[in-house]
Amino acid sequence: MRQRLVPMMFWLPMLVACSATAPSNGGETATTPVVATAAVIDAESLASHHWRLQRATDREGRRIDALFARADLPVQLDFNEGRLAVLNACNRIGGGFGIEKDHLIVGTMISTKMACADPALTNLDRAISERLQGRLRMAVRSGASPSLHLITEAGDTLEFIGEPTDATRYGGEGETVFLEADAYTIACSHPFRPQSQCLRVREVRYDANGLKLGEPGKWEALYQEIAGYAHENGVRNVLRIKRYRVKNPPTDAPATALVLDMVVESERVER
Repeated sequence: MRQRLVPMMFWLPMLVACSATAPSNGGETATTPVVATAAVIDAESLASHHWRLQRATDREGRRIDALFARADLPVQLDFNEGRLAVLNACNRIGGGFGIEKDHLIVGTMISTKMACADPALTNLDRAISERLQGRLRMAVRSGASPSLHLITEAGDTLEFIGEPTDATRYGGEGETVFLEADAYTIACSHPFRPQSQCLRVREVRYDANGLKLGEPGKWEALYQEIAGYAHENGVRNVLRIKRYRVKNPPTDAPATALVLDMVVESERVER
């Protein structure tokens, strides 16, 4: 018996305008010292990392608790093709951005309108939207753990730690593919993992409208992990995957890396 859980949903979500406006302190700028900037701050360097919030204080140095509603999943900023996306809030939030010397210029933030069961998440959406608008003073510190510092017009200071994107790690944008993962794993032999269980997968293709093209590929055992994906036996999934080429992989290691982009279809299957 098959029970459909999640319909096809891999197109861009509809966004509606968020009513938050940037706070102001009468045009005054903060005097909080900022770490030395990198030689160049540009959109490409910002896009090379995911930026996760580590610290946030107001102009008096007090911690902004509203920005840490999800202690195990900090607010994340992603910069891509002139768009700033905010992740790990309740809703998906984003807006256009530009760079003028040492300032980040962010337009009106827009957001999906999903209801948040936890009031703290509702406050988080509002708190981050209010602060990521207008003209923010910006500094980037390079190194093994790069950091991004933003100072709002109201004097709040937000510090983010950078983690390389997959494209940065693997030296390219990667290829988008769709893999159908069968509901149940299968026994598979591997030189380093005897008596292993592998995903049984086949490739599927879609057109620009999300309609399947042709017949799926052949079922095959997948002898590698999909980063970010945890399989549940009994659930068949269609996965949107980013596939990257691995330069100089170790002996007997795969020449590609697979990273989950999103689950686009899910169905429970009983034997």
